[in-house]
Amino acid sequence: MATPDLERTARALVPPAKGILAADESTRTITRRFAALGIESTAETRRAYRQMLFTTPGTAEFISGVILFDETIRQGVADGTPFPELLARQGIAPGIKVDRGTTKLAGAPGEEITEGLDGLRDRLVEYRALGATFAKWRAVIRIGPGLPTARCIDANAHALARYASLCQEEGLVPIVEPEVLIDGDHPIARCFEVTEVTLHSVFAALQALLVAPEAMLLKPSMVLSGSECPQQAGVAEVAEATLRCLRRTVPPAVPGIVFLSGGQSDENATLHLNAMNAREERAPWQLSFSYGRALQGAAMATWKGDPARVPAGQQAFGQRARCTGAARDGRYTPALEHAVV
Repeated sequence: MATPDLERTARALVPPAKGILAADESTRTITRRFAALGIESTAETRRAYRQMLFTTPGTAEFISGVILFDETIRQGVADGTPFPELLARQGIAPGIKVDRGTTKLAGAPGEEITEGLDGLRDRLVEYRALGATFAKWRAVIRIGPGLPTARCIDANAHALARYASLCQEEGLVPIVEPEVLIDGDHPIARCFEVTEVTLHSVFAALQALLVAPEAMLLKPSMVLSGSECPQQAGVAEVAEATLRCLRRTVPPAVPGIVFLSGGQSDENATLHLNAMNAREERAPWQLSFSYGRALQGAAMATWKGDPARVPAGQQAFGQRARCTGAARDGRYTPALEHAVV
């Protein structure tokens, strides 16, 4: 059940010029990213990396919330301050990824279902006690020959709705993330079609389980050409198609849409968000971001696991956050990429 506190928390995550940092990579995912840069993945190097991000000067100017992983929410800075407390002191809301990844969906070859509903209520209670004020659950929808099936879309929509309902009952704002993957050679029109069907199913499931739209956020993928499509849609076309799809499917009561970057380059994720916010016709929701790699890629590559390179890594992260924050308000220009902060 939604409360005024939950609605305030949801709105506070989508203020002007700010968005969410998705720092919720699983141990397996961040280990893979570290390995590509020659960084050893241990609990301490992962902690040190997150500390670098969370202690970047001026972070709160552009970041409203941070999604943490189970390991990360239990860690802290070198002086012992827990990460959720460190973030809250800066006015940044701590959040938590609560799904447990994907597995093969029975009866649907090539498709996946997200796990983690078993024991979720108890985990939500624990995470709230650790300082979390919001949560996130990701579902995966793949486009391909004969895919996605209605079975996959509806099963994931139902799981998202069950998760969101439990979150609101336990006092956490749910971020609902149905990601339509960019992988494939499909044109933007096919992505539009799949995204529209997916979002209709998700919001029907949310309504059926009495999830209050005023106390949740949607984290969708943008409507894009497949990564292998020979004809890539331009920035203006992506912005127009994405907003048209959302207007058809998302209730205006939802306070904000926080896009995932979903395999886009840092600059493209920024350009597309900026184009949507620069349009004269205003959307009924706040259009913000919940980026992972698009905010962290340059910082991780600059840091490379070297304590001496922490200031340089923070500079790279702060610059990316500044550019994305400007796109949040439709104020981004390529010149910001090279501005001296």
